[in-house]
Amino acid sequence: MSEHMVMGVLKDAISTGMLVAAPILVAAIVVGLIISIFQATTQIQEQTLTFVPKIITVALVGLLTGGWMLNNLVAFTERIFTLISNIVQ
Repeated sequence: MSEHMVMGVLKDAISTGMLVAAPILVAAIVVGLIISIFQATTQIQEQTLTFVPKIITVALVGLLTGGWMLNNLVAFTERIFTLISNIVQ
């Protein structure tokens, strides 16, 4: 296994991980920002106000994009197994 191949696998792993995690992270950040602006303008400092909408949003985004995330992870796993089988031969 060459250094170039290892770097390619690492690049593929990092890009797949970022791609799979992005929808949930972006949704949580956007909802958190909206709630922070709402809290700053109304001066309501309730702790549960930040968590409940984020949990609901993350759950909805997970349900909506779960199949796509799973397909990306399965494709990555197949690429890794194909690479491993080519190395052994």
